[in-house]
Amino acid sequence: MPSPELSPLDNEDVLKILKTIKEEPSLSQRELSSRLGISLGKVNYLIKALIEKGLVKVDSFKSATNKISYLYKLTPSGIEEKARTTYYFLRRKLEEYDRLEREIRELRREISVLEVQEESRTDTEARP
Repeated sequence: MPSPELSPLDNEDVLKILKTIKEEPSLSQRELSSRLGISLGKVNYLIKALIEKGLVKVDSFKSATNKISYLYKLTPSGIEEKARTTYYFLRRKLEEYDRLEREIRELRREISVLEVQEESRTDTEARP
């Protein structure tokens, strides 16, 4: 089976997984899936890709509820990837925000023009 690749489209989900693993390394894939709103299959796929890229390492440990559980840890490369992904995610969101702000200003201008035209039409119709 070919090794999973991380596509740029997965960056937001990858960032969510990296952040959550950093905060709570003992979460299971099922718990990650539930907490992040990502399908279990996609979490599994992305974690495998992160492990293969050397960004996450897996240790097993014994717990009271499960005989063997897994502990996901970010490697130094994983910490760097998390920072890089955070930077590009923030940059993309700021660009989207700026674009939306421009679009909102333009729509408000259009509404202002329409309101002025409507007032003008109403004033004209009200005159005898």
